Amino acid sequence: MDIDKLIQEAVKKIMTEGTEQQPSTGRYDASYAKYMDHTVLKPETTRETVKRFCDEAKEYGFASVCVNPTHVVFVSEQLKGTGVKTCCVIGFPLGANTSFIKGLEAMEAVKNGAEEVDMVINIGALKDKNYSLVFEDIKAVVEAAHPKAIVKVIIETSALTDEEKVIACELAKRAKADFVKTSTGFGSGGATVDDVRLMKRTVGDALRVKASTGINDRATTDKMLAAGAVRMGTSKGILIVKDEKPPEDKIAY
Repeated sequence: MDIDKLIQEAVKKIMTEGTEQQPSTGRYDASYAKYMDHTVLKPETTRETVKRFCDEAKEYGFASVCVNPTHVVFVSEQLKGTGVKTCCVIGFPLGANTSFIKGLEAMEAVKNGAEEVDMVINIGALKDKNYSLVFEDIKAVVEAAHPKAIVKVIIETSALTDEEKVIACELAKRAKADFVKTSTGFGSGGATVDDVRLMKRTVGDALRVKASTGINDRATTDKMLAAGAVRMGTSKGILIVKDEKPPEDKIAY
């Protein structure tokens, strides 16, 4: 497979298509909870905080609790039988681990109870146009996680040009991932409506889109849903369900 040629053809097609987005069909549920990955990824996160996030996720019926690998066993135990998934980040937050290590990390996370893994691409390799490396990087995690866990591919949109975003999404699609995701929360920016639209236009129905970072209120959530996202990575899910505004000094991870 000449992956460079395939990618360039796909990029040309996406970048020349119209950018108009169809309006929301209103098919999401009023509680919003099922779209929320209740996310707690700060390095200073304590077990007590993780426990609180698990309790909140069970109470509100969020899609998952997203944590660092060290918390997966605990979260899996807390969420067992509740319908809330255990989600773990891989190669986080820089994406600069080798593919071998990312694969091992994903394998261990799944063994420990992760049902979803959110992996960060090799951003530098993408910008170097080393598309084969990025593809194999994603593929290593997909092969380690499937079929027990789904894979969300974090492309860190704030670090990429629009063309690079399209390429990253195409590579995730070709590697048979399940989602593409905007951001880690540790980059220079978060999810934007334009990025979500571009990502959805690129992956179509083959993959789903997760908007992450800066999803702090219901109005923003509505815009992301209308643009094509079906998951939100946020620590503000409760505020979104309740349609309350967050404090001005707080941001979502």
